Amino acid sequence: MSEHCEHGHETETTCPHCDSGTAVSTKVLASSSAKVALVGAPNTGKSTVFNAVTGLKAKTGNYPGVTVSRTVGIVKTADKQITLEDLPGTYDLTPVSIDEKVVSDVLAGKITGVAKPDAILLVADAGTLRRSFGLIADVISLGLPTVLCLTMIDELTRRGGSVDSGRLATALGIPVVAIDGRRKGSGTQVRSLLGDITGWAHPVIGPPSSGTEEWAAWTESVLAESDYRSPRPDPLTERIDRFLLHPVLGTLIFFAVMFGFFQTIFALAAPLQDYVETGFAELSTWVYDVGGDNWFTGFVADALIGGVGGVLVFVPQIALLFVLITFLEQLGYLSRAAFLMDRVMGTVGLEGRAFVAMLSSVACAIPGIMATRTMPSARQRFATMMSLPLMTCSARMPVYTLLIGMLIASDSKVWIFNAQGAVLFGLYLLGAMSTMTVAKIISVFSARRGPMMPFTMEMPPYRVPSWKLMLVEIWSPVKGFIRKAGTIILFATVVLWALLNLPMRSDADLVSAGIDPTDSTAVSTYTMNNSIAASLGHGVEPVFDPLGFDWKTNVAVLSSLAARETFVATLGQMSAAEDPEDPASRLEAARYDDGENKGEKVFTPPTIVALLIFFVYALQCTSTLAVLRRETATWRWPLIIFGAYSLLAWMMAYIAHTIAVWVW
Repeated sequence: MSEHCEHGHETETTCPHCDSGTAVSTKVLASSSAKVALVGAPNTGKSTVFNAVTGLKAKTGNYPGVTVSRTVGIVKTADKQITLEDLPGTYDLTPVSIDEKVVSDVLAGKITGVAKPDAILLVADAGTLRRSFGLIADVISLGLPTVLCLTMIDELTRRGGSVDSGRLATALGIPVVAIDGRRKGSGTQVRSLLGDITGWAHPVIGPPSSGTEEWAAWTESVLAESDYRSPRPDPLTERIDRFLLHPVLGTLIFFAVMFGFFQTIFALAAPLQDYVETGFAELSTWVYDVGGDNWFTGFVADALIGGVGGVLVFVPQIALLFVLITFLEQLGYLSRAAFLMDRVMGTVGLEGRAFVAMLSSVACAIPGIMATRTMPSARQRFATMMSLPLMTCSARMPVYTLLIGMLIASDSKVWIFNAQGAVLFGLYLLGAMSTMTVAKIISVFSARRGPMMPFTMEMPPYRVPSWKLMLVEIWSPVKGFIRKAGTIILFATVVLWALLNLPMRSDADLVSAGIDPTDSTAVSTYTMNNSIAASLGHGVEPVFDPLGFDWKTNVAVLSSLAARETFVATLGQMSAAEDPEDPASRLEAARYDDGENKGEKVFTPPTIVALLIFFVYALQCTSTLAVLRRETATWRWPLIIFGAYSLLAWMMAYIAHTIAVWVW
């Protein structure tokens, strides 16, 4: 009959917390379910292991009381259901940042509503094993059943290093398994481990506290017992890094890479976009042909296809954006870019962690804001967080692509380069420079203070990207973009369709207004020009007239307050109502309906430039405002920067419009 110690462990001898001098104990998990925490330092392959085991079935959320992201996946084995929780990356269990404190508190069971893990799957990079021993010692000292998972074992072997995982397991007193998370079968290997969780053991004699002389001696003795040989430096990596990490040459290469990045987006995505756009236009025409001229057909063709479809045509650009980001990340270049830009960030009083947050914001400001949790300085975190909405996110991509396409011909060149791609690069650069400038200003005047910690980042070796892992990484943001089009943007377009078609006009009303009720295009145009939306658009004309906007553009700008992409959906819906067969051409040829500019073209170069600059600075994302509210625990700062960025957007757009009028 088994016995239980005061800590609740079912033991063969004694609990590791009760007596440090007895043999190895095994915690038996009789339940059909268990919780395992996935722990590891950044860039050790932890998330790769998680994705390999759970695939695309992970669920995300926040930990109670804090805004740190929580990622949980379910792994089903032969007789158990394992909850695998991917904790934020940490180098040890002595917390400095918010993320690191969450890791420490989760493992200690200190977060209300989050169960303490039954076991720990500890991930370490075999090539940098010595640097992981601080975390290894801290985790083993917790006394929970633990397995050490050595990743990138192929990289260790390729560079002449070696480790005997069996002898390492004996030295540490816990099971050790070596895997290559990038290769097929690694997920099965880890799932097999999780299925045998009842056999996971932990040592009774814990290691010395990390950072002490005893710990250093223990580390060296364990490495010696496991026949560990550090990998030799990679000559190719060192040669490449001489150029990529050079203060001057490396910076120039970085900007060249980013320039090529946006050239590629326009060169490859534009043809795909044309096919998708043509498909939606033909679908809209078919709906009118089949459904006839009635309000329901107009709703389907204009609101659903013209509105939501007008956003979905930019899926190729969004997908390619994340393909390139993921490619550079897996290649090992983005870590070096962050290290390189640490010097640049220092010129404005920030650090490399701020650049990591900025880089994350290229996809979306929300993960960028969350990435600031790794910053130990409260002042720098606040300054960076408040400035990140200025970074050009993927939501701006459809707006920029639409407007740049109307401003510059697709075959235009700047020297030998695509002019559209060059302008897109310039907009991203303007957003980044504005972010750094505003962060510096906020940092100087902020009352918050905090420690200035050195920026530490693991430099991964250069690797050939895995297309399988890239597809896993790319699918999530693309799916999020499509889901957004089917929820927020769909809701906005439905509301807008109602505003554009109310009040409804009878045939008698149309005849009295001189409109032929049988002319569907004339009816749509008249109804739209006399709708509630038109009244709203005309109502804000005093604000936007100086920027060259007409009432339809005003409505599109107002609708984009919910999400930037709805600007495109709104213009697409209004153009589709006037010309369902070719809404793109109708939009480009739009004319002022009234006022002193009546009959003149709306989208002139000055107006397009003003719109581009307006979208660089305006904070048009309710989700970002909500996250900022959670991060700051008040609506005060989100509302302040919303107002400040709206005013800044108008001022910069006015300046740009004035200069453009003079130039053109």
